[in-house]
Amino acid sequence: MIELMTLEEVAAYLRVTKKTIYRLLRQGKIPATKVGQQWRFDKALIDAWLRRKSIGARVSILVVDDEEMIRSLFEETLRESGHAVTAAKTGSEGLELVKERDFDLVFLDLKMPGIDGAELFRQIRKIKPKLPVTIITGYPESNIMMRALAQGPFGVMNKPFGESEIIGAVDVFLRISKVE
Repeated sequence: MIELMTLEEVAAYLRVTKKTIYRLLRQGKIPATKVGQQWRFDKALIDAWLRRKSIGARVSILVVDDEEMIRSLFEETLRESGHAVTAAKTGSEGLELVKERDFDLVFLDLKMPGIDGAELFRQIRKIKPKLPVTIITGYPESNIMMRALAQGPFGVMNKPFGESEIIGAVDVFLRISKVE
């Protein structure tokens, strides 16, 4: 059975605005059918379109976490998915890497000794304001999280998590960056 989505539903599914969907429609870049005056989107065709867009999409990712096990989980998972991964065990090491190199995405632990995640996020925003950051935390309601929120938008991954959540977070980033 064909599952059709409305414009609003496909925008929510892709996590973009309706304006972005209209732009993609005007450019003929997204599979759609017009039924009367309304656009309809076949979910299976949208999923296939997304897979085509993400094939070969290799991104450079920085992971900053003081826990060896977390860094290793990210490195193994993301390398198996074909991404370039650099890991840092301290906030200051992560900051130096951001200054020296270009990354497409940063995964950043919130609670670390020395420069904590909120302060590192603040400094990253100063250096590279458009660099997407996903904060990793076991303390989503903490004061450190409130300080991070003051720096602007970011993704959040709550601990504990596994490979599927890591891959899912990168897939969301790829969807947004490819669609917009």
